[in-house]
Amino acid sequence: MHHPEAARRRRRAAVLGAPPDSAAAPARPGAHAGTVLDASPHLLVLAVPGGEVRLPLSDTTAIWHGDRAGPDALRPGLSAVARPYRGRPGTERVWIDAARVTGTITAAARRTVDVDLGPHRGTTTVTIPETVYDRIRVRHPRLEPGYLFDAVCVRTPDGPRAVAPGTSQPGYRADALTAPEPDASVPGESHGTATWFDGGDAPGAAYPAVDPEGSAGGCADAPRGCVPLPLLSIGSGLTVHNACTGRTARIPVTECGCVAARFCDRCVQCGTSPRGRLVELTPVAFAALGGDLETGCFNAVLRHDRGTRRW
Repeated sequence: MHHPEAARRRRRAAVLGAPPDSAAAPARPGAHAGTVLDASPHLLVLAVPGGEVRLPLSDTTAIWHGDRAGPDALRPGLSAVARPYRGRPGTERVWIDAARVTGTITAAARRTVDVDLGPHRGTTTVTIPETVYDRIRVRHPRLEPGYLFDAVCVRTPDGPRAVAPGTSQPGYRADALTAPEPDASVPGESHGTATWFDGGDAPGAAYPAVDPEGSAGGCADAPRGCVPLPLLSIGSGLTVHNACTGRTARIPVTECGCVAARFCDRCVQCGTSPRGRLVELTPVAFAALGGDLETGCFNAVLRHDRGTRRW
């Protein structure tokens, strides 16, 4: 039996050809990510890819380490994401040891949840402290195997510790997503949600529609999300616009976002977005576009290159 999606791709290629995906340009340095080398109430020094950066701090700099924190949280050796003010000197926000656990629950106890993070990311156990347990349960009422889980966390020596839900748990099991029709048209731009994942210190994106055929880098068993998106390859470029802040950047696709494809949720940071996760960004790319890591999402517009292949 022939796979209908593969057949459609072959027919499109025969008629239209399969133009190469556009090369990606890195995001502008609207944020920095690295390891704390030194800090004082007035200066943060980070080791970043390619060297180090010195960032001025002030009384208006907001520091997050699982919650609001002071300069004493900026300890050498910890990971950090810092965003400068836009249009004026200084550092607006710093996040210390931010983490995120997104995936499918495989086991759950009163204070811990085991989560399958997807084929590229392995598994982990997240601790849910008593102080945030009720808040997590309001947004995730089904802490049961087979249901989706998403929490903003802080790294600890014992593993990730949840501090807030990353989303409201969808009302379906992870394997029960309703995908769009196979021949659904793809507009020139898509509207939905952008989230973030622990993808390292460089700008990058996990994209839910990486082509599973050939050497494009997609997962053979990745689900089709609830938003029709064009098929791209690892290394392609995405133009991501934050509808809440007005910031736009071009981000390279660095990973298959098969976990994001399972979430048909909304973001409500500035109005209510249409359903569906369009992209997961690395923390530095998410922050550079004006997203706050502790809130977990922003309303996004994804602009597609002409000539990219589509579902």
